[in-house]
Amino acid sequence: MPCFIVFVLLFFHECGHFLMACLFGFDVDRIYFYPWGGISKFTTKLNVSIFQEFIVLIAGPIFQVVVYYILVRISFFSSYLSLIKNINFSLLIFNMLPIYPLDGGRLLNLMLNCFLSFKKSFFISIYFSFLVIVLFFCFNLNNIGINLIFIVCFLFYKILDEKSKFLFYMDKFLLERYLYSFKFRRLKRVNGVDGFYKGCRHLVYNGNRYLSEKEFLLKKFKK
Repeated sequence: MPCFIVFVLLFFHECGHFLMACLFGFDVDRIYFYPWGGISKFTTKLNVSIFQEFIVLIAGPIFQVVVYYILVRISFFSSYLSLIKNINFSLLIFNMLPIYPLDGGRLLNLMLNCFLSFKKSFFISIYFSFLVIVLFFCFNLNNIGINLIFIVCFLFYKILDEKSKFLFYMDKFLLERYLYSFKFRRLKRVNGVDGFYKGCRHLVYNGNRYLSEKEFLLKKFKK
């Protein structure tokens, strides 16, 4: 029964991400299921609306909570109420930890993108994730076991993997802006691509004058 409950909650959690992603026209690559959570992979643009990404992110936990309240009202599960409650809240709390690539880590990165550059947001999210994993491990030292060690090692691996892909993400982020026309309202004056913000258009200081974002990126990608 515990495995069934975990699967049902995780399945509908990922369905929440999937359905909202499809509603906004995101390309869903694949969905991974693990004993403690799931990860949805998208192949959509990095320059999509921050608001849309936020809705896709929170749709997962919302769907999970809705299904939880449905399960506890089904008479068949009446003798498992305590188990369902513990599993649901354990999954929710774990998944909302600010650790990339969990929902909490992605939400942290998204919030940072509202105030900091794409590059700064990425690296703050990555290094903060390392810190939270260490704290999570220390907090659970009294319950240390093979499952905890496996989860911590897996998360370390995923963060290191994401960190190693930064140059790819940065090039994709910039190339999209070069190839497509995004209608962002906010305007930022920056000194180079490291200062580019998600959800903003830019004037880039180059020599003794400012260039539009398109002009600057044209020079960069035609080298």
